[in-house]
Amino acid sequence: MQQLMTFVANNPFMSGLWVVLLLALIIMTIRSTMQGIKQLQAQQAIIWTNREDGIFVDIRSADEYRKGHVSGAKSLPQQQIKDNKVHAIEKFKDAPIVLVCNTGHTAISVAKSLQEQGFNQVAVLAGGMNAWRNDKLPIATGK
Repeated sequence: MQQLMTFVANNPFMSGLWVVLLLALIIMTIRSTMQGIKQLQAQQAIIWTNREDGIFVDIRSADEYRKGHVSGAKSLPQQQIKDNKVHAIEKFKDAPIVLVCNTGHTAISVAKSLQEQGFNQVAVLAGGMNAWRNDKLPIATGK
């Protein structure tokens, strides 16, 4: 304990930064829990969509989608979803939908928007495409 106090006294900037990051992490966790949006790890998302004929929906830009996306995912940029232009996934209103962004954070607000539009089973890929790549799962490129 004495070493910790010495470190804090000798490094106030780093200690303050650590506290700020810890608080940000706690706030983000509480927010996502309060919004009621499921965050699924890649393997969970695969199982969930396969069992119930669901779909992955990539909400990133068309350029990011072309550079690499979950195999079989539909591209539907987040602005289209927020503007209620969801015709491409309308038939999946009662099926599992897993939203994919780069890190998993942007998709949470988009998931809430889809729920408000009547989509019943919406979740977010925890960690987004970054986690998918880190897990060395298949990535498709191009259209």
